[in-house]
Amino acid sequence: MHAIIKNMIVLKSQEEIEKIEHACLIVARTLEAIKKLVQPGLTTLEIEDFADDFIKLHGGLPAFKGYRGYPASICTSVNNEVIHGIPSKRVLKEGDIIGIDLGVYKNGFYGDGAVTVPVGKIEPDLQKLIKVTEEALYKGIENARLGNRVSDISHSIQEHVESQGFSVVRSFVGHGIGRQLHEEPQIPNFGPPGRGPRLMEGMTLAIETMVNAGVYDIHILEDGWTAVTADGKPSAHFEHTIVITLNGPRILTKIN
Repeated sequence: MHAIIKNMIVLKSQEEIEKIEHACLIVARTLEAIKKLVQPGLTTLEIEDFADDFIKLHGGLPAFKGYRGYPASICTSVNNEVIHGIPSKRVLKEGDIIGIDLGVYKNGFYGDGAVTVPVGKIEPDLQKLIKVTEEALYKGIENARLGNRVSDISHSIQEHVESQGFSVVRSFVGHGIGRQLHEEPQIPNFGPPGRGPRLMEGMTLAIETMVNAGVYDIHILEDGWTAVTADGKPSAHFEHTIVITLNGPRILTKIN
């Protein structure tokens, strides 16, 4: 049985969902291992090397390496870096926060996920930023149900983030995922409810919350990849790959 395409949105068969889940499990395990690894004194390049080895050891390939010319296997975004931070010799310091975003390719399918991790002890305002960003992700996932529309996910994320005094990034969005790393539909983190494609069984989505402590505006650095906040304030990022089922959303980037 093959995937069904509806208005360019690919509905996956059970067999295809299982393959996506295999890639997603490697994503989840890699992120969990990195969370334990992160500490002051570590370089982002050391995290990159660890993740690259870990993904391959578990039977996957780093999905980001070479994707549209991206030079690394993972993204390491520190403090005011929103997403797409390139690993380097930068040394993590006590009080930093770091967003880790990575994808895995396995058996023809992709998985994608992200977490933001404290480096040592962090300030309460950064703890709140991380907490709210992760909460917003789960608010979005809760609304990824049959019969809802894509913007019901978007609206629930925006509502939660802004109620806590933060802003949602508008220049980047979540996305469908499967045989391609980025598929339709696009999933913004903002907008009114009741808009966009209807959510259907077999849709696989990478929902990702990108939340800034200050304004939502961003700039891209000269490397052509790293997005930073326009006001220099910190940003956090969380992401899960999910599947829409008859019984509600099921998170695939999660260790059971």
